[in-house]
Amino acid sequence: MIEYRNINLNEINRNLFNKFIRHQIVNDCWRRINNEWIIKSDPFIDDWSEKDYEILISCLKNTVSTGGFVFGAFNNDVLKGFVSVEPKLFNKEQKYLDLSSIHVSEDMRGHGIGKKLFNYAKEWARNKGACKLYISAHSAVESQAFYKAMGCVEAQVYNQQHVELEPYDCQLECTL
Repeated sequence: MIEYRNINLNEINRNLFNKFIRHQIVNDCWRRINNEWIIKSDPFIDDWSEKDYEILISCLKNTVSTGGFVFGAFNNDVLKGFVSVEPKLFNKEQKYLDLSSIHVSEDMRGHGIGKKLFNYAKEWARNKGACKLYISAHSAVESQAFYKAMGCVEAQVYNQQHVELEPYDCQLECTL
């Protein structure tokens, strides 16, 4: 049975991710070309290096220590999914909060964990006064299908910092 709960600052370390499988085989991605969204073949394998884990751990610790939301799905005390939302509202008109990460371990995808985590993030953001979640989202067709199923659409206002950091991501929003 999956247990959903907050992840505390002292839990966020490399051991938390020991049995988390980031691995994702990507074949097709959404690309914006001449102001039109099309699917392009762009095969690669997405996985995290040790350096990626260091960055992730640092970011998640920062999110918790600044008042943000880090929430996990655990199966027999093993992390199988997590979501994070940054604490600071941005864009006065849209009242966005940044959904900075959402990942489900490869061995547990397709079981509704991502949907539950996303809904917990939406509830937390709504309680913090946000009107929308902002997501700089992986462009893989499968990832985008998840976000669309969750009610996400192209962001009305792009966060330029996200665009510069991940130029192939799709910039999305989800009304709360």
